[in-house]
Amino acid sequence: MKQTKYIFVTGGVLSSLGKGISSSSIATLLKHSGYDVSIVKIDPYINVDPGTMSPLEHGEVFVTFDGAETDLDIGHYERFLNTNFSKQNNFTTGQIYLSVIENERQGKYLGKTIQIVPHIVDEIKHRIKNAGKNSDFLVVELGGTVGDIEGMPYLEAMRQMKHELGSDCVISIHVTLIPLIRAIGELKTKPTQHSVQELRRIGISPQIVLARCEKPLSKELKKKLALSCDVDDDSVIVAEDAESIYKCPINFLKEGILTPIARRFKIDELKPKMDEWDMLVKKIISPKNSITIGFVGKYLSLKESYKSLTEALTHAGANTDTRVNIKWIDSENLDNNTLYDLEDVDGILIPGGFGERGIEGKIQAIKYARENKIPFLGICLGMQLCIVEFARNILNIKDANSTEFDPETKNPLIYLIEDFIDQQGNEQIRTHQSPMGGTMRLGEYECKIKKDSQLAKAYNNNLTIKERHRHRYEANPKYRSSLEENGMIVNGESSNGLIEAVEIKNHPFFVGVQFHPEFTSRLQSPNPIILEFVKKSLESKEK
Repeated sequence: MKQTKYIFVTGGVLSSLGKGISSSSIATLLKHSGYDVSIVKIDPYINVDPGTMSPLEHGEVFVTFDGAETDLDIGHYERFLNTNFSKQNNFTTGQIYLSVIENERQGKYLGKTIQIVPHIVDEIKHRIKNAGKNSDFLVVELGGTVGDIEGMPYLEAMRQMKHELGSDCVISIHVTLIPLIRAIGELKTKPTQHSVQELRRIGISPQIVLARCEKPLSKELKKKLALSCDVDDDSVIVAEDAESIYKCPINFLKEGILTPIARRFKIDELKPKMDEWDMLVKKIISPKNSITIGFVGKYLSLKESYKSLTEALTHAGANTDTRVNIKWIDSENLDNNTLYDLEDVDGILIPGGFGERGIEGKIQAIKYARENKIPFLGICLGMQLCIVEFARNILNIKDANSTEFDPETKNPLIYLIEDFIDQQGNEQIRTHQSPMGGTMRLGEYECKIKKDSQLAKAYNNNLTIKERHRHRYEANPKYRSSLEENGMIVNGESSNGLIEAVEIKNHPFFVGVQFHPEFTSRLQSPNPIILEFVKKSLESKEK
């Protein structure tokens, strides 16, 4: 079995420095150099997973093909590396403690006193090594900031792995902020020095410092940082703000990050093939065309809530040489008097979401797209609402609704299937009182596509696809014949007959999908239905 080499990425000074993008960029360069690369994100919070956390609290919940609800950084990893990752590529403090406690209850520790060291730390090391199996490199991103009390067991695990495996197999990269004091126009290195000192106090000396800053570091400041942080002169890598996150691997390559990595691991010079990547990045930054998409959502105070979807639009734009401008429209503020917000858009997108807030505004936007022949894509809740809108305004079922918003509705176009077989083939019982965690249809499921439909054309006439889900409610098949008789086609269904997608006849492009296509979109492989939506929006603009 190959000896995996580990790259630990920590953050200093403050959070949200872009450790996920930095980790993804390093992994991308290694993969394009011809190596097998995996990546893992460690989240120090006590939650078992982010599935029950508000998008406004944590940003988007990313769903892997095997149904794990994970941190949004896993989405970055998949988009950069064009690889499907699984539940083992993200773990939390909650999962670590839960696992250790369950082992203790089963007597696996032979009556020992359970402690942070060795039991918690051993569980962390076990999970890291498991994620790195059969890979040449494993990049390990530790969430949070050095000095946080929650992160201490993970740093101890890092220290122990370096001791056990040796410096040829484990290196540490520290991502830190070099703040710009605008009053004097000066970059300050002191916070970074203190952050590295904190790491060294724990017993970890980073080999590479990745300096996040607004403007370039002078040679003198680089040398000062190298000296004070005890790293080689070529191991201070500047990570300036970039025009696109996808330019970061190119910037890191120019900064020479692969030289100290190769030297530390005692491997040959790394020469990544980045030509195709570079071409796509240029099309993101300087495209020939542009369109505006009306993005009708309700978590707009934190745009990270829709991270995978906005990135998927970027991927589709890069592959059509088009800048996709997003016009954010708060569905709570959308009604008959404010529909003028949609007049200047080339396409309308309704994303997924939970709860009743802002629903009527989304229904108004759907009606506007349907009546005005504007290209439309509804995702998850967006598909459910386009069925409700069609039932209300075309079938004249004025009280059509989802039982999510009105459990007593007499016309539940969208309802809860109480007996449900999950991805593993186990029976789930779901009711309105079920706990939120683990009672959704999660992960990858097969969808059978209707021949000659808009959906089939988008997927290159493949009539069986696999896409990822994250929802509790389903379209009610009781109304299917009425919908189809009046012009709404069921163009996709699961192997057990659940409605997966719909479209409308005599419309340039009106598609709703129950799955989340954004979870499988990558820069080098955009999702087909989102790509088709962008193409149709571009055609609509050019008419």
